[in-house]
Amino acid sequence: MVSLTQVQKNKVQEIVSMMSLEEKIGQMNQASVSIVGGFDVPFEELIEMLTDGRISQGEFTKIMESAEQDYHEEDIRLGRVGSIMLQDAKKANELQKIAMEESRLGIPLIIGLDVIHGFRTVFPIALAEACSFDSDLFLRTARMAAKESRLQGINWHFAPMIDVSRDARWGRVSEGPGEDPFLVSEFAKAKVKGLQGDTSSPMNYVAACLKHFVAYGAAESGRDYNTTSMSTSLLHNVYLAPFKAAVNEGAATVMAAFNDLNGVPCTVNSEILRDILKREYGFSGFVVSDANGIRECVSHGIAINDQDAGLQAVNAGIDMDMGTGIYSSYLSQLVKTGELDERIINEAVERILSTKMWLGLFDNPYVNLEDRMDPIPSEHIQLALESAKKSIVLLKNENNILPLNREQKISIIGELADKSSEVVGAWSISWKEEDCVSILDGLKQNSDNIRYFQTGGLTEPINEEELKHALDFGDVIVAVVGETVNMSGEAASRSNIELPGDQKKLLKMVKTSNKPLVAIVMNGRPLALEWEAENIDAIVETWHLGIQMGNAVSDIIFGLTNPSGKLSVSIPRVTGQCPVYYNHPNTGRPGGKSKFTSKYIDVNNDVLYPFGFGLSYTSFNYTNLNVTEKNDLLAIGVEITNTGKRQGEEIVQLYVRDRVASIVRPVKELKGYKKISLEPGESQIIEFNLPKNNLGFYDNNGDYRLESGEFSIYVGKSSADCLSQTININF
Repeated sequence: MVSLTQVQKNKVQEIVSMMSLEEKIGQMNQASVSIVGGFDVPFEELIEMLTDGRISQGEFTKIMESAEQDYHEEDIRLGRVGSIMLQDAKKANELQKIAMEESRLGIPLIIGLDVIHGFRTVFPIALAEACSFDSDLFLRTARMAAKESRLQGINWHFAPMIDVSRDARWGRVSEGPGEDPFLVSEFAKAKVKGLQGDTSSPMNYVAACLKHFVAYGAAESGRDYNTTSMSTSLLHNVYLAPFKAAVNEGAATVMAAFNDLNGVPCTVNSEILRDILKREYGFSGFVVSDANGIRECVSHGIAINDQDAGLQAVNAGIDMDMGTGIYSSYLSQLVKTGELDERIINEAVERILSTKMWLGLFDNPYVNLEDRMDPIPSEHIQLALESAKKSIVLLKNENNILPLNREQKISIIGELADKSSEVVGAWSISWKEEDCVSILDGLKQNSDNIRYFQTGGLTEPINEEELKHALDFGDVIVAVVGETVNMSGEAASRSNIELPGDQKKLLKMVKTSNKPLVAIVMNGRPLALEWEAENIDAIVETWHLGIQMGNAVSDIIFGLTNPSGKLSVSIPRVTGQCPVYYNHPNTGRPGGKSKFTSKYIDVNNDVLYPFGFGLSYTSFNYTNLNVTEKNDLLAIGVEITNTGKRQGEEIVQLYVRDRVASIVRPVKELKGYKKISLEPGESQIIEFNLPKNNLGFYDNNGDYRLESGEFSIYVGKSSADCLSQTININF
């Protein structure tokens, strides 16, 4: 949690005691930069237009440089603004100067921004980075993003996004680390450490903001902003788990989700905000609404008007209003009429001021304008390359077609191959195209025998003449296929998650040539690739990897780096399987050969590629699983041998199944993982110490239970490929 000295706590109390009611409410108001004149939209809408492709990065920059902008200077001067969204170091200093030197009490602003997977140095999207199963990497990329953004005056990241996501139709699956609550929790803890942990200088850390609280990733039918309904046990065991882990790690702030949960919008849901988050979890930071979230409670139909929505939100535990001005418009009058207890406002303001105090803003509100990060330092580029390479997952490699021989003639096709602007992924708003390496440019770094053919197939019609030239030239065809950036992310749900456009048709045309075919899939969500998996020689899942995507892909394709990534999410065969996830509850009639079992009759019911799956250019063998009960833990050992011909890294995964319990439990649950490196022929014994307390679950009263009985322990290469041993445990 935000930790203050007694002197700092006293200072916060002193400031609150001097504040007028209006100044207190001002601290609870986050303003957005307004673009006025011929482009009259709020800043957050401009950001949305950038991220969903309605305007380009260049157009965004031009608007920000040339349009008249309202930074709410007078409101800041009068103490009516506590926070603002901004990415301009000079303007940040100007606004902080007004807040510190021209307002009555000299309270600094907390400046926030959606820094989701890197700032100037864009790293892989979270869904990709989670495939590295590398907590140290999660921490290091977050720490670098914090330092880069702090130089621009940004001291609050609306990240990490830790929604467990099981439905690939949902566009925002790209922003989170996948389908498994354990992996998402490990990701969440590491990101909080990375963003907040280096307090040796105020320029080294920012406030993390856990989002979206809670169950946004379970939006019905994968449609963004949609309703969510679930049991208490499911909520606690899956969707709350990463938030609890991150709160225990000390996260400074939390953002409420857009969705309703069991009929009550999270923005006005006191059960989750006050009872669970603040009381049960002991969260001491502050809670902010999502953009326009309070006003949307009127649209939900739970509030009669803005005033009612504001009253419900503040009573439920929303400490700061993002962008609507509802708190500023109505809370003062509600206190004066006795409808709102001022103690609720005092508590919110104390939480906000404590966070600002912890960030060092009262003593260090300004940034040094000389500290520019242009060009990007080499160590930042190297971390971007490392994270990108570790995030790539090799899905198929028939007849060891990969790695490619650099002496081969290689035809590159697919619109995405030479589009450097498409490597950054959804919710990247501070990058420059000059820093981005396209897949084509990356491949050319390692081979002089490459030609690119503009075959179309995604947003343009297939150019059959270009395709013919590609087939004539290449000994092997490399097709770069997938999604553009604006096809995933917020407000980008898809009802059909097959390859969009005519890309599958393009691949089928290549297939008729009998030329070896490699598919590089760059995307922001799992795509349904059943035909591709059956017909293409090699498939490399690259996701959107950030500025060093091209170089990372090239290193993998040509074998300079051995792929080590494992899927953070299941890949379905067809869209109709969604939502699909490995850790599902068992049924009374598990899917089988008999008709009267839980299955579809028109598709293989297994996923195409399971959670935790990923190939290597070498091979690993698992033997000698041994599980021993020791007091309060299980000691689990397994021997791993590199049976291939080159060095490789393997992510060893530990799963558990509670065979019989008072509520139906998942068929498998991830409980641990370790990454090891082995030389050819080398063996290593890997040991896990699993606390027995981790074998429990939450029941439908929200109580944590440990129940004696039979447990199966699995260790293996993926959720579907494990050794197993069963043990009886008494608690």
